[in-house]
Amino acid sequence: MEKGKIVSIEDRIPKLKHQRRKKANRRLIMLLALFFIMIAGIIYFQSPLSRVKEITVSGNQSYTYEQIIGKSGLSLESNVWKVSREEIEKKLERIQEIKKAKVDVVLPNTVAIDIEEYDRLAYISKGKNFYPVLENGNILGEKQIDEIPVNAPILIGFKEGKVLDEMIASLEKLPEVVINSISEIHSKPVKTDKYLIKLYMNDGFEVNATLRTFSEKMEHYPSIVSQLDPGKKGVIDLEVGSYFKAYEAEEAEEVEIEKENEQ
Repeated sequence: MEKGKIVSIEDRIPKLKHQRRKKANRRLIMLLALFFIMIAGIIYFQSPLSRVKEITVSGNQSYTYEQIIGKSGLSLESNVWKVSREEIEKKLERIQEIKKAKVDVVLPNTVAIDIEEYDRLAYISKGKNFYPVLENGNILGEKQIDEIPVNAPILIGFKEGKVLDEMIASLEKLPEVVINSISEIHSKPVKTDKYLIKLYMNDGFEVNATLRTFSEKMEHYPSIVSQLDPGKKGVIDLEVGSYFKAYEAEEAEEVEIEKENEQ
């Protein structure tokens, strides 16, 4: 080796000591920084800064803001970092009317709850009382209604089960204009067909039908009525084909009705 490139041990010792001192200082600074971060974290978690400051609720119709908050278990004393979104969503989705709940934590300290409710497709009559029927077929037995919405069909003679489920599924398929034209739907089961129903329409007509074909035939109701004399009321039979029988006819005269767009 060349003489000029040889470094003696005596010359290297001060440099090694300096490097070790720098490493030790770095470690000390890192430990101190970590210590202060931990202390700051403890102070933050114990202070009001980490608590929920605002809770927002959207999409709720059946329950008030206060009721949703109460059922969620949240409060302004809750720690924003301990809010379990999945747990709160499960709590809220146990409520009959709620189809889906979504919970978001919006930093620094806001919790946002978005509610999606089941649609109320009809109201069921039980004695003198009326109860909402949801799109999933559930009857809200604790939600007695004093005043029925004008455009909501009233179901009479139904109970929870396959027939009611089929009725709700059929209503879901109908255009809103047809649903709004229905006043009452009565369950009229017979031995040969437990799905028979009778409808009383807001325009004065009656409709006999079976739920097996109800939705596909009833969607043509506006077209059917347009072919009839509005001054001559009667019964529209949709059980087999489509026929009309006027109330005042001495002899029952059945006239087959041709539906528009029929394949």
